[in-house]
Amino acid sequence: MIRALAKITSARPREYLWSLSVYLWIKAFHIIAVVTWFAGLFYLPRLFVYHAMSEDRASQERFKVMERKLYRGIMIPSMLVAVGLGIWMLYLVPAWLQQGWMHAKLALVVALIGYHHACGTMVRRFANDANRRSHVFYRWFNEAPVLVLVAAVILVVVKPF
Repeated sequence: MIRALAKITSARPREYLWSLSVYLWIKAFHIIAVVTWFAGLFYLPRLFVYHAMSEDRASQERFKVMERKLYRGIMIPSMLVAVGLGIWMLYLVPAWLQQGWMHAKLALVVALIGYHHACGTMVRRFANDANRRSHVFYRWFNEAPVLVLVAAVILVVVKPF
């Protein structure tokens, strides 16, 4: 990060402001994509809870549509944008890759991508009427992204190591 900042600050004032402005726009859209992705990661397992509890066919079909649209229409694009912009920021400030907090954050991102894909598997199981888990399982499953979010925010803001 220090090397990247030195490079930016050694540039002429106009180039520095342009570089900083671009970086801040990337960061802003990264945060927006992360918030949107987490909204889906919080809500989709909650839909699984209600879907697992539903008994009538009309409700089950409605949940299938809601789950599919949330996963494909919001969560996948949000994940791709969040990860893509995160990679772009690492490209712009490669010194972050030398810091322990970033290694921990990237491990959390990998875990979150795994959780995201597990949600996709569950969407397909519900769509095929193949769910075998109870609503209690999904209530616990729903808590995982909360823990990841808390840890990631602490790592990014506090940078403890």
